Amino acid sequence: MSRRSKYPEQFRRDAIELVNSSDRPLRQIARELGVNHETLRSWVTTAKQAAEAGPQAEDPAEAQELQRLRKRVAELEKEKEILRKAAAYFAREMDR
Repeated sequence: MSRRSKYPEQFRRDAIELVNSSDRPLRQIARELGVNHETLRSWVTTAKQAAEAGPQAEDPAEAQELQRLRKRVAELEKEKEILRKAAAYFAREMDR
């Protein structure tokens, strides 16, 4: 038996964003939204854990593509560093 939430997903996302962007206490925000403060705390905690875990690739092809792209980014960063050092070297040589 699936348990259906009485709060729409967009409402949850907006409530979490409000908690994260506000300096007001969570209990006050929950009271203003008409939500139990423990329910709101649970939403915020779950969202924080999901953000820390990072995006999860559902498809093995996506995971493989992500790995390939990360490798390519690392290569490009190395090339950029080499070119930056070479430019600095040649700039010094031109000043002589």
